[in-house]
Amino acid sequence: MVRLDLNADVGESFGQYHLGSDPEILEYVTSANIACGLHAGDPVIMRRTILATKERGVRIGAHPGYPDLQGFGRREMSLTPEEVRDVVLYQIGALQAFAKACGMRLQHVKPHGALYNVASKDQAVAKAIAVAVVEADPTLILVGLAGSALLEAGRAMGLKVAGEAFADRAYTDEGVLLSRRLPGAVITDVGEAVARAVQIAQGKIRTVSGREITVKAETLCIHGDTPGAPEMARQIRKGLKAAGVHISPLEEVLGR
Repeated sequence: MVRLDLNADVGESFGQYHLGSDPEILEYVTSANIACGLHAGDPVIMRRTILATKERGVRIGAHPGYPDLQGFGRREMSLTPEEVRDVVLYQIGALQAFAKACGMRLQHVKPHGALYNVASKDQAVAKAIAVAVVEADPTLILVGLAGSALLEAGRAMGLKVAGEAFADRAYTDEGVLLSRRLPGAVITDVGEAVARAVQIAQGKIRTVSGREITVKAETLCIHGDTPGAPEMARQIRKGLKAAGVHISPLEEVLGR
């Protein structure tokens, strides 16, 4: 039986600014990546989001990004590995405190945006993130792009890792995400996203050039800020179940 975790990036509102459809999308995912206040989110939103996941039985993880609130963490920053380590540790620790206060615990850590993309190929940044996770809690699962340097760094540090794939993002022939600056990077057609999700569960993905490449993923991301995200999540879950895929939280997929 094929098992797959469905995750979403949530908790990305800030103060009076609302982003995403968290209550709706949390009805369909099994794991949630919660923003930790530096690229998005704030203390009130962090607590509120954790309580929303607790109510629905969704597992939670820290979603640390670059300290770039204005750019939503999607702009690269020139930080040293030591700075990356400490920025990530700071964010994990903040969410850990709120999780404890709400009677929850963290399942995983998944970097956000530009930090995620840089860590996919930059070994120094990948190692810095892995070190931060170990220092925070070595039992946490490190989530990264399937086949990336981040997963290699996590394994080298003794962490349990999970490869991630995206039903709502386009891929290059190299197996990395097409830059959001390019046309077609974000997939908003629900039917296409469902077909890609089923394809990913089968261990493959079609790139922008039409080539089919191999992808080994334990978790599938649906971006909470993608237009129509809740309906996309609902249809993806329905499509995967129809294809015989068992939807489970990440810990269960990895056999923990």
